[in-house]
Amino acid sequence: MAEEAGNPYLRLGYNSLGAFATINHLHFQAYYMAVPFPIEKATTKKITNLTSGLIISELVNYPVRGLVFEGGNTLQDLSNAISDSCICLQDSNVPYNVLISDSGKRIFLFPQCYAEKQALGEVSPELLDTQVNPAVWEISGHMVLKRKKDYEEASEENAWRLLAEVSLSEERFQEVKALVFEAIASGDDGNGVTLSSLEDPDITPQSLEETEAISKGSHHSMQLFSPLSSVCPNPSDKEHKLILRSGHSGETKIHRK
Repeated sequence: MAEEAGNPYLRLGYNSLGAFATINHLHFQAYYMAVPFPIEKATTKKITNLTSGLIISELVNYPVRGLVFEGGNTLQDLSNAISDSCICLQDSNVPYNVLISDSGKRIFLFPQCYAEKQALGEVSPELLDTQVNPAVWEISGHMVLKRKKDYEEASEENAWRLLAEVSLSEERFQEVKALVFEAIASGDDGNGVTLSSLEDPDITPQSLEETEAISKGSHHSMQLFSPLSSVCPNPSDKEHKLILRSGHSGETKIHRK
């Protein structure tokens, strides 16, 4: 669908059961957004490549740990890899979200654990009170806030705190990543997976120096757009949408609508 539409503004999202699909079904969503999602401009580190030309990268300095799939000799190569990965996560009982962008040429995969933490009582009451279910769009940077208070107090720090609860721990992420690579290798018709042996892995879009500078802080600098009076004319509206935008210099901006 993303390829057929041929429009980079169209994004497709998927939520698995346990990652805020409403019921046990193929929970796809799609809409057009004429601005980049923060996730689409996040720094990545190339960690794996297939002999088919497919590149798998890891998100760097983003609150939710995830993998990025792109390239490949054909679209089918990309489709097979992400399909094998999702089946693996489903079989391993790992909830996940998927974002398909760039007309189907780039796919983000986020294994997550927010609902599990909720069930175990490990999410703070403050975050639970927001009633925000962090699914694919929220993880990608488009927040739908349920309370006027949260909308008016929206900040990068608050968004970061919520999304950090979604992410697997580093240790668990490495375990899940190994399962994904094994699944892809098994379904790759013997072509196999080649782990990058570079001493300095490819980092995009920022240089290693910029990445290290960012990692010393809790998160990127933030600039707020002044909300327009026409954006939210009715303060009693039940839902208020907020988009975290990544600027050209890497900073995150907040746009209320």
